[in-house]
Amino acid sequence: MSTKKTLSLVIVSFVAGILISFQIPAFADRNDAGLPIEELRTFAEVFNAIKQGYVEPIEDKKMIANAISGMLSNLDPHSSYLDADSFKDLQVGTQGEFGGLGIEVGMEDGLVQVVSPIEDTPAYRAGIKAGDLIFKLDDTPVKGLSLNDAVKKMRGKPLTKIRLSILRKGENKPLELTLTREVIKVQSVKSKQVEPGYAWVRITQFQENTISSLAKQIGDLYKNGELKGLVLDLRNDPGGLLNGAVGVTSAFLPAGTLVVSTDGRTPDAKQEYKALPEDYLRGTRVDPLQALPEGIKSVPMVVLVNSGSASASEIVAGALQDHKRAVIMGTQTFGKGSVQTILPLPGNAAIKLTTARYYTPSGRSIQAKGIEPDIEEEEIAGGGVKALRLREADLAGHLENDRDAAAGKAAEAAKAKADAGKDDKAKEAEEQAFPARLEYASASDYQFQQALKLLKGYYIIKK
Repeated sequence: MSTKKTLSLVIVSFVAGILISFQIPAFADRNDAGLPIEELRTFAEVFNAIKQGYVEPIEDKKMIANAISGMLSNLDPHSSYLDADSFKDLQVGTQGEFGGLGIEVGMEDGLVQVVSPIEDTPAYRAGIKAGDLIFKLDDTPVKGLSLNDAVKKMRGKPLTKIRLSILRKGENKPLELTLTREVIKVQSVKSKQVEPGYAWVRITQFQENTISSLAKQIGDLYKNGELKGLVLDLRNDPGGLLNGAVGVTSAFLPAGTLVVSTDGRTPDAKQEYKALPEDYLRGTRVDPLQALPEGIKSVPMVVLVNSGSASASEIVAGALQDHKRAVIMGTQTFGKGSVQTILPLPGNAAIKLTTARYYTPSGRSIQAKGIEPDIEEEEIAGGGVKALRLREADLAGHLENDRDAAAGKAAEAAKAKADAGKDDKAKEAEEQAFPARLEYASASDYQFQQALKLLKGYYIIKK
């Protein structure tokens, strides 16, 4: 059986698909349960045995870091220990600029598995696909390396090269691709007017500048006149900052509307976030949404999602769906309904700890389930499984859905039954039919064209 341990790591350990809070709850002051003395004594004995008898000497600092890492990684797929380099990469990454190749990776059977290449990066331009298995980095076999070790080997100074040896389903022999590392600058928001009166806005990741960038681009779109319809494209958006998701949603909802709520064991984890500046502004007093055109609150909208839409993008889709502000179109989303808090540690390290689940305005949990679209449209005409569909429910140790466990299990059973009913040739044909790289909002973008048709039909009926 295939064993998967996916951490949603981008090269250089930039984690996009998380909801980050840099507030530090006072966990250290809460010691109600006391310390497990016997278990700690056992830990000390193991520590001492390794220190005294392991075949090679190991620094105390490294052993402690490994112990912390093990504690966190065994909780759920999104809790982890961040050493000084990883913590720095995470902070830089939320600003939309980081070094590396531009791929999100996980582990499958000891090999590095590509979850998704990021647009406009070396990996994307080289044609790396979701589902590719990397088995060698230059001359180093991946087998035996941890995911963090593999990620570190793929890091490097910009303009340096690395050779990836890849196994790809449907290919008779391994592929060898040489990529040049570069500073990855992710453009958070993209937009264009596709036809008179109709616009497309895509959010690739939720970063610190996402809200201001969205406001500017919406303003530019309205310079050409009122919009008749808007497509908000969240496909393959792995998430990012919580305040970014609240701000983006607030652009389309009335002030004060509930966007998302969170609930956990501590008072800090029990929060409601509304379409208010105090809930989405961070580090600035200027509200970029203040000058938005009035029409953006009522323009007909279609939100495009797929299995790569996770975390913050699911918050946006869920809120707009619950408030009936937009039609959600595409395929079921990833299903990451948990919140991670970043807790800094001495030595410039940190831990990323899952502290809460989040819920849509109607109280739905999408954990290990995802957002179900109002209108299901596959990536290409004809339906069927067209590409790798890795979701939260596939991750080892994922949190269960605490409010809809039966529905989550039913969805997993239905998926397994559907997959079992297809022979290998049918699956291979479907995968080969899926385009290697999609040009979003183009004539060949089937889902986008269907969204545009829906908006035009609504406009005709409205008239």
